[in-house]
Amino acid sequence: MTAELVRGQNHPLSGTRLEIRVSAGKPVVAGATLGDDQGRVRGVEWVAHPGSPTLPGLEVSKQAAADHRLAVDLDAVPDTVHRVNVLLALPVGVGGPVSFSALAAPFVAVTGLDGAEVASYTITDLDAESAVVALELYRRQGAWKVRAVGQGYAGGLAEMLTDQGLPQARELAGAIDDAVARGLARSVAAPPPRPSDDARVRTAAQGEPAPPQGRPAPGQGQPAAPPQQPGGDAADAPAPGGPINYTHPARQTTAPPPPPPTAPPVRPGEPAQPVAGDATGWSMEERLYNQVWGMFEDLARTTAAYRSAVDFADSRMEQELDKVLSDPRSRIGGAGDPARESARAKHADLVGQARAALDRDLAQLAAEADVVEPALPPAYAAWSSPVWHAYRAPMEIPMALRLGDLHLPERTDLRIPMLVRLPLERGLWIDSGKALTNSFTDSAELRRIAVDTAVAHAARLLAVYPAGEFQVHVIDAAGSAAPSLAPLVTAGVLAEPPATGAAGVSAVLAKLTQRVDLVQMAVRGGAADALPADLDTAEQLLIVNDFPHGFDDRAVTQLRYLADEGPAVGVHLMMVADREDAAEYGPLLDPLWRALLRLTPVPDDHLADPWVGHAWTYDPPAFPLGSQILGQVLDQVATARRNGGR
Repeated sequence: MTAELVRGQNHPLSGTRLEIRVSAGKPVVAGATLGDDQGRVRGVEWVAHPGSPTLPGLEVSKQAAADHRLAVDLDAVPDTVHRVNVLLALPVGVGGPVSFSALAAPFVAVTGLDGAEVASYTITDLDAESAVVALELYRRQGAWKVRAVGQGYAGGLAEMLTDQGLPQARELAGAIDDAVARGLARSVAAPPPRPSDDARVRTAAQGEPAPPQGRPAPGQGQPAAPPQQPGGDAADAPAPGGPINYTHPARQTTAPPPPPPTAPPVRPGEPAQPVAGDATGWSMEERLYNQVWGMFEDLARTTAAYRSAVDFADSRMEQELDKVLSDPRSRIGGAGDPARESARAKHADLVGQARAALDRDLAQLAAEADVVEPALPPAYAAWSSPVWHAYRAPMEIPMALRLGDLHLPERTDLRIPMLVRLPLERGLWIDSGKALTNSFTDSAELRRIAVDTAVAHAARLLAVYPAGEFQVHVIDAAGSAAPSLAPLVTAGVLAEPPATGAAGVSAVLAKLTQRVDLVQMAVRGGAADALPADLDTAEQLLIVNDFPHGFDDRAVTQLRYLADEGPAVGVHLMMVADREDAAEYGPLLDPLWRALLRLTPVPDDHLADPWVGHAWTYDPPAFPLGSQILGQVLDQVATARRNGGR
């Protein structure tokens, strides 16, 4: 039976190997301090934090995250320790909330290693505080108890650590903030939170209302972050030339209701039966998007908990074995054998329990994936999904787009769709570099696969936008990608034939940079009606193959400009390139590569998330062997264009 604590209430702990789970909704820093019999922290070596996450009997997360799992073994803490305080603090200097009043009430639970809750506490009544002592584990007459504390500090970590008697409180608080900032900087940004409707009002590109631009994007990533969907009500149409609200007319500003329960009743002791679309949202599309991101987060959390438990078990066994070896008596004869066997048995027990919990969670996620995948709409569905056989051009832009799949090594067959919000906020870089040629003896074959991957991404973008609202341009200076580009050319879905030679490169770049310049000036000057009447207001995608072949210095500068400024005004870039081929430009092109989301044409574990630090394996989109679905979908896109979207 779980004890739901209120502030000041305590509860006995039946075990000493515990896990403390934290859920805050937005990234927070989690840490812990050890206190003596007076509750004082004797030094920085008694504080576990992202910069120094491990202490005897204690391990915390290495960076800020919306959810944490802290490992605790009270038998392994030093005898001089009588209290363990669990701390939460808001990251400093990363653009997030500055006080807990901007967050939902953080939830903290103490569980056994099997996941069973012992006690939980929802920290309410926080206001201007930016740090809080959530729980206290303390000794009382040889036994351990947990107390709900909820003591907040407006002065943040420095004030909190000072209150616990740490002499170097301010220095350590600064070091923790630096460690968190470095951790976030090393990670791929998660999908951004949904903007307000006001932030999504743009100026029309010409007198007539422009076509809808879709819904701005975790993350890419994102993936990794809480999925969010903008609301809005655009019932009142603006006057020609005035501001255009790109929110869907059916969107509302209030929080969506939870979906009606559709799963069969759950018997006591049985896991809940998964149902497609059981997340919150105003539409099935939105609910499925939120559900997919929820699956991503669940996989990240449960894997992080398993890895943390294994690391903790390894660390404890090493400490126990070191203790045995440090005693000369145990090295003589077999006196130390029982202690060594005991340490290994404890390690196996801890790892076994962690693996059992992981397998249980992964099985539930796999069952959910089996239900969700067949229900996904074309924008989210794999190319192997039957939904593509009934494809028709959509009437509105979807929330997001599937760029491939993500998985972790703990279970490679459990794959989560990698969804990014539309319109794209970053360009894409399909890396055809030599670093990926481990399984390819022929680099030309890898380049061909890279172009095929770019075509698959472009085809999906064309398919999910309404007819005529997305245009694709191609620069293939040497003409080397002609076989891979053939489906796009044959279907007639390109804005113009692929550009070849230096003259072709110059013409395409000049046209797109001019479009960016014109729309930017119109938006900034509030003169949308001054744009040329023949300006194409559709989203534009430029695919560049074999960069920098065919590019002079001016063309390189234009390409960088498109990568930096284009996405904000509907011009997007997709590079198919090997970074080493452009090494002669040195650091000049570093900003270009950083501006693009790197994807690979073969599976590769290069994507990281900022929440738990996993390296995710990315699987590019692939068509089933012998499938004709690419040609069928492109034919439907071309037909819809000829018929004016009907």
